[in-house]
Amino acid sequence: MDTNKNSYTIVYAIIMVTVVALLLAFVSGALKDKQTENVELDKKKQILSALNVDLKGQDAEALYNQYIPQAIIVNSKGEVISEDKEAAFNIDIARELGKPEAERELPVYLAVVDGAPKYILSASGAGLWGPIWGYVAFNEDKNSVYGTYFNHAGETPGLGSEIAEKSFQSRFIGKKVMNADNLFTSIAIVKPGQTDHARDYVDGISGGTITSKGVEAMLENSIGQYEAFLKQTTVEGGTQ
Repeated sequence: MDTNKNSYTIVYAIIMVTVVALLLAFVSGALKDKQTENVELDKKKQILSALNVDLKGQDAEALYNQYIPQAIIVNSKGEVISEDKEAAFNIDIARELGKPEAERELPVYLAVVDGAPKYILSASGAGLWGPIWGYVAFNEDKNSVYGTYFNHAGETPGLGSEIAEKSFQSRFIGKKVMNADNLFTSIAIVKPGQTDHARDYVDGISGGTITSKGVEAMLENSIGQYEAFLKQTTVEGGTQ
């Protein structure tokens, strides 16, 4: 073929694009299992962080199995519909929140810390620039917060991104999501110096008001889906 012809350039380009595409597909396929494994391990670390577990230098996989022996799936009525730990782990809470309420499947991670049961619930919402998500661990009373973990896809560095910092997350410890009448109120996030007399509250992030309110809405909308479960005094197949 005459290398000076346009047809040669076109054929050469097609061959190169095809070869590169095949190589990328091969590499992607070869790394898929490892990528999936890394994503799952990161999720387990996030759940453990809600339990205030120190992960530095530790085997996160082993710690996850140690602290969280069981996970269940509940519906909006608080009924246990599955005790399949793997199935519960694989639930995408953001996708579930987009379904009709009666069809939602909500994961609950049943943990044991120093012999006491803890319940970790999943949350998903929207910040200023993108998705935010997290996990909230409750004490045996299924009302007071034992620990939290929040993260984001692209909040402003130094402002909204501080929801991923322990200094913010630790403010929720001990706060309650239900009032004295056993009504779900969630937890308010207020500007520093302000208060909320109707429910428990924490100080928001200075300069990150929209992201703070995003976390507040996320807790109200996501944890609110578990209201019936939180009001139960026993858990079928659980640790309590």
